[in-house]
Amino acid sequence: MASITGMANHTGRLDFILMGLFRQSKHPALLSVVIFVVFLMALSENAFLILLIHSDTHLHTPMYFFISQLSLMDMVYISVTVPKMLLDQVMGVNKISAPECGMQMFLYLTLVGSEFFLLATMAYDRYVAICHPLRYPVLMNHRVCLFLASGCWFLGSVDGFMLTPITMSFPFCRSWEIHHFFCEVPAVTILSCSDTSLYKTLMYLCCVLMLLIPVTIISSSYLLILLTIHRMNSAEGWKKAFATCSSHLTVVILFYGAAVYTYMLPSSYHTPEKDMMASVFYTILTPVLNPLIYSLRNKDVMGALKKMLTVRFVL
Repeated sequence: MASITGMANHTGRLDFILMGLFRQSKHPALLSVVIFVVFLMALSENAFLILLIHSDTHLHTPMYFFISQLSLMDMVYISVTVPKMLLDQVMGVNKISAPECGMQMFLYLTLVGSEFFLLATMAYDRYVAICHPLRYPVLMNHRVCLFLASGCWFLGSVDGFMLTPITMSFPFCRSWEIHHFFCEVPAVTILSCSDTSLYKTLMYLCCVLMLLIPVTIISSSYLLILLTIHRMNSAEGWKKAFATCSSHLTVVILFYGAAVYTYMLPSSYHTPEKDMMASVFYTILTPVLNPLIYSLRNKDVMGALKKMLTVRFVL
């Protein structure tokens, strides 16, 4: 709060202006409706998947526990940015105060970081399930799963606590217009009138570390899975492993690909328009795609869904 107060003294104002998506659109009303529908789809899909996993005892396994955590993250994730954006469009207001901007930035960074580590945890879970099936109930018991999930949330919050106070402590005297639809760190940092080159280097190293650790875990897990399946020399084993891991790999590629573009590519590759499109993809579209990827290609989830619908229909 002290940093925000200092910024107010330096600039004499506390409101940023979010330029947003709608100023770039020729049909802002239609775009608003589309985004609202996508937002409702994301909330309903993820909420339903959580409910389905909770209600069906066959889905009370570590893999589906982590999928429910991913759905919870996606629900909060999309709720951090989209409602504010849509409300501003309806009310004709595009301002956000510095405290609100800092809170939005913190929540966003926390959820992105948490999802990075959760996807790595899910890859480790698949490694234990396929490579150590007899020890799986012991190695991935309920207490371990809770510990791993809590660790993901904690590590994500560390990212938020590190970057948010530093970003919001810079003096902003060039412009208060954020060429984005929410307070993302690169979009806010570029407005500072002080030298942020050292901070950008530190942020880059932080993001590399936040990506490198999960990517190393994911790559190692799937390499060991492939070696294990290769030793089995079983077509059925290959089929089962592909069915189990393909959904997770799809989500990893979608999420990590957009994050690498946003936080790791040099500034010469970036424009405000490209940055916003990348953010739309992994902030708005990814939470809609994730539950579809994990449900439509999953026999257990589809079986639980059919059973639930059958029971409801009979009743």
